[in-house]
Amino acid sequence: MANKNLFRSIVGRMLPAPDTINEAGGTAYAFDARHALAQYAATGCLNSTFYAGAGEQLDKVLQLCGEVDPEFIARTAIYARTEGHMKDMPALLCAVLSVRDGELLTRIFDRVIDNPRMVRNFVQILRSGAVGRKSLGSRPKRLVQRWLTTRTDEQLFYGSVGRDPSLADVIKMVHPKPASAQREALYGYLIGRSVDVDTLPEAVAQYERFKDPGTRGNTPLPDVPMQMLTSLELKRRHWLGIARQAPWQATRMNLNTFQRHGVFEVAGAADQIAAKLCDPRLVERSRVLPYQLMVAYTMASPELPAVIREALQDAMEHALRNVPSVDGKVVVLPDVSGSMHSPVTGIRKGSTTAVRCVDVAALVAAAMVRRNPGAQVIPFHDRVEPADLNPRDSVMTNATKLASLPSGGTSCSAPLRYLNEHKAAADVVVFVSDNESWIDSNRPWGGNQATETMRQWSVFKARNPQAKLVCIDIQPYGTTQARERADIVNVGGFSDQVFGLIADVARGGTDAGHWVRQIEAMEI
Repeated sequence: MANKNLFRSIVGRMLPAPDTINEAGGTAYAFDARHALAQYAATGCLNSTFYAGAGEQLDKVLQLCGEVDPEFIARTAIYARTEGHMKDMPALLCAVLSVRDGELLTRIFDRVIDNPRMVRNFVQILRSGAVGRKSLGSRPKRLVQRWLTTRTDEQLFYGSVGRDPSLADVIKMVHPKPASAQREALYGYLIGRSVDVDTLPEAVAQYERFKDPGTRGNTPLPDVPMQMLTSLELKRRHWLGIARQAPWQATRMNLNTFQRHGVFEVAGAADQIAAKLCDPRLVERSRVLPYQLMVAYTMASPELPAVIREALQDAMEHALRNVPSVDGKVVVLPDVSGSMHSPVTGIRKGSTTAVRCVDVAALVAAAMVRRNPGAQVIPFHDRVEPADLNPRDSVMTNATKLASLPSGGTSCSAPLRYLNEHKAAADVVVFVSDNESWIDSNRPWGGNQATETMRQWSVFKARNPQAKLVCIDIQPYGTTQARERADIVNVGGFSDQVFGLIADVARGGTDAGHWVRQIEAMEI
């Protein structure tokens, strides 16, 4: 009988040796600068993660920006904002371009800095000195001025919610020139000057009249962001009006608030709000991340009407429209280890998300099962953790089941070893992990062989020569357990864009560097 240890050692020597140590202390492969920047841009929120602090993320992104050309920075900013739906990282990349290539910044500014929150992020980053300047400078100032002057009065007024800096602070910094007396009055109002209400845009004047307790009873509810209203003393009819006119995202985030204020006790109100929540056009326009819907569902009060909870599940189905139906056998490997129980967007004092990395991994797996009923799901930590999923159950139900599994250390090779031990066949294998494998770094055969994940994949490939491996990394680190090649694709992010990449892989249109080329294809 052949010596198994001997042949295992030979396989390891034929594969690429690890070239770095990951944040968990395990051997790994480092991404090149472009891939690493894309990884940080698609997953980083400049908050502390399980293995790294916010400052470390910032320093790494700035280092990577110095190693790539400005055009790639610009394309990454566009991709992270338009495909990944990120906020802080695209603003940071624009701030970097203000120093590296002002002309490129001008060309992409409106595509990336596309709402008041993004303007405030951009200004805050520049003023912090993080990219080497503490003032806006002439070009960024002109771009912000242009952004302000090309918005309607209502857009500026509605966007004035938020602080540090506020939109008022931004206006004071850049001194936009008003094109009309009404715009001049609006600027004055936003920065706190005393202004005659009759000179303001009608939406602002209506809001000011509504704020006055003496006239509130005879003034219609103004169509403004609900944050402008919730500090006022409101009656149930006011809350009903807020619920009916609130944008989709505000509705999703305030269902329990509406419940507490008796909105759903009004005849027909629950059906109206439910229709809004599951409207596919509104779901698409909102840019909701699928995991945000899962949070809304899990945090929903048990007292909410059933029609509202069902609408959230319908909205999830719409939000996951990009999940591919794959020809052939699909295996999904969600990581449920201890580090995956950290907040997916990091830890930020006072605003840490309730969503964990494991919730996102579970959601991806459950979505793939829903669209691919024959898919096999193999959760893992330091070993495989069995799970029995019914493809006819809702995505919410299966995701909740997966996210509640026991956890442990991290061994990314464990599920591949399980597949090999069972002589399993598959066409597409999908990892969803933070890629911080460490338990399987102590290899018994010694030497400088490949990672155990890479070795187990090579064994799997020997039986399944056409199989493809997709490694979805949902944290801002710069390493992988499986080096890219024609059959291995590494991608980062937790928006629905990852499903499109899985579909590309399933169609066979991939080779090494596939994800980076998707970013390079973004038009400037």
